[in-house]
Amino acid sequence: MHLLSGVYASLLLATAALANGNSRFFRRSAEAGYELKKGPLDTPWTDQVGLNPWPDYPRPQLQRPQWKSLNGVWRYENADSKDAVNSPPFGTNLTQSVLVPFCLESALSGIMGNYTINSWYQTTFEVPSSWSGDRVILNFEAVDNEATVFVNKQKVGFHKGGYFSFSLDVTDYLVANGTNEMLVFAYDPTDSDAHNQIPIGKQTLRPSHIFYTPCSGIWQSVWLESVPASYITKLDLSADMHGKVNVTVHSSGNSSSPVEITFYEPKSDKVKGSAKFNSGSPFVFTVEDVRLWSPDEPVLYDITVKMGSDTVKSYTGFRSFGKANVHGIMRPTLNGESIFVFGPLDQGYWPDGLYTPPTKQAMISDLHMLKNVSFNMVRKHIKVEPALFYEACDRIGLLVMQDMPSMQTQVMNPNDTKACPDDFVPVAYESSQVEFERELALMIEQLKSYTSIFAWVIYNEGWGQERRGQPSYRLTDMVKSLDPTRLVNSVTGWHDEGAGDFHDNHHYANPQCGTPFYSIQSTPYDPKRIGFQGEFGGLGHNTTQEHLWKMPDAIAKINETYELDLDLRVWNYRAHRFLDELREQTELFACSGGVYTQTTDVEGEVNGLATYDRRLVRMNTEMWRGDIEGMYKALEDRDRGQEKRREWSAVEDAFEPRGTENPWIRGEL
Repeated sequence: MHLLSGVYASLLLATAALANGNSRFFRRSAEAGYELKKGPLDTPWTDQVGLNPWPDYPRPQLQRPQWKSLNGVWRYENADSKDAVNSPPFGTNLTQSVLVPFCLESALSGIMGNYTINSWYQTTFEVPSSWSGDRVILNFEAVDNEATVFVNKQKVGFHKGGYFSFSLDVTDYLVANGTNEMLVFAYDPTDSDAHNQIPIGKQTLRPSHIFYTPCSGIWQSVWLESVPASYITKLDLSADMHGKVNVTVHSSGNSSSPVEITFYEPKSDKVKGSAKFNSGSPFVFTVEDVRLWSPDEPVLYDITVKMGSDTVKSYTGFRSFGKANVHGIMRPTLNGESIFVFGPLDQGYWPDGLYTPPTKQAMISDLHMLKNVSFNMVRKHIKVEPALFYEACDRIGLLVMQDMPSMQTQVMNPNDTKACPDDFVPVAYESSQVEFERELALMIEQLKSYTSIFAWVIYNEGWGQERRGQPSYRLTDMVKSLDPTRLVNSVTGWHDEGAGDFHDNHHYANPQCGTPFYSIQSTPYDPKRIGFQGEFGGLGHNTTQEHLWKMPDAIAKINETYELDLDLRVWNYRAHRFLDELREQTELFACSGGVYTQTTDVEGEVNGLATYDRRLVRMNTEMWRGDIEGMYKALEDRDRGQEKRREWSAVEDAFEPRGTENPWIRGEL
């Protein structure tokens, strides 16, 4: 019996060694087959990506020490149809190499595909021996749009929703001390089906000016972590200006277990405060004498949370968002004080990685560029970013107005008589509306613990907006119930039904913010809500060929830009006029913030503060900084009742009509 056991053990070791050898062969062959594609444009970081992309810990608000990145070169193969998921290609070597986590359409992926609707991914991995006895969790930060996951020939999970993370306990499917094969089937119809719509933002299978190359498949990090049998699965945390902390610790099995949370002084290991409670239910306590978070002072407190043998690290900032009537004008507030919120429309596209920045450094460089000219906010436009983006905003001090990714706006089949006849497609199908609402709730739940997010946006310019029964009221109530700590911008642009905290106007190129004048399709300013310029600017500058997205259709439509300025002096002059106009609308009327379009060029759009490749910044830094800070001061002066401010009543006499009857009618002139 002992002899048989010894032989059996030797066979196991030999099998494991052979499997590990096969795994190393697989990795070598996959890496040998990977080739960075020559895309229409690159960035200064393209060549820095290498074969170990995004090595950073992916989940900053729930950190554990034992983890392993699975990013790198995998195998890939296009599938004929969605039904291919029922016939997984176990044990075969897929035909192409792909670099995870970059969209299949991107140059960095090594695929640069078109219509990659049905896709197989393949990789192998080993679990560190030091994890023995613990549970092994497989984490995907985002797969667009559906993911079916197989480990060692067994289906371990399914997820739908291209912007959201998911986790699978794969412990019971793993090979002990050996190599594990993983297959992932990704299905992403983008905008090919008007009857079964999904949130897609600006993605389209037919890129055209303001709609861009889609992003399919795995586009955020994939990784493993080791956890004890009973572990923390999620941490919901908010902390307000009074030091009040509202926390819910979610645990595996939804059990109720003792938890201890500890706060540390900023940038210190000195304990600031602690509390004990049970997991599974909200708990409220107070930390005394806290320093508040703001864009000017983004103070964050490190946290540890212990539950049994599980310990995680996190962080938060103490701040409160709200609104208040100040001298008859509804204002957004931060920590009880009114604030002018101003930032760019931030679409988060990259010419080399599309939805995925080439590196963390590249992603954060955009934010530092904005902070350098005194922007205090970004509007994250109909896209959800990796968790590290929101952590960077928390640490740098940039407020975030977070959009829900919109449903499709254009129908792929022009002969579809059941679809809306114009370019804007209401969600006419019940299943699509249900999916939109489900994913809206997913977005709130995934992002609500980040300090910098101050407002949620539900609908953008009516894209995919349900037209029956004014749904923005119902959805606003839903969002408020999920997160009562933030403002809600129910409808940005038009199709405003009166819901939410903002009256949001889009007007290119010059602003119309909280003013007694407006343009269709916007509505007259509603003084019960915050006057907000949700989009304006969009000034174009057609730069040299080296900075352009080198696709003929994109270049051909550059002239669709609202305004094109022949050189950067003119571009900055025009921007100065519009920024000054927004400042004046703050002094005279009811403007409380705005969104300038946009952070960078994107494909055929050339209206960015920087070019698409990030190599050229168009802004005159001193001018932009002075104009932006002038807006902040204009709101501050008006709210404080400074005498030097101008009232509309002080200037309107100059525009008073001198008669009410046209003298030309009687021939008097």
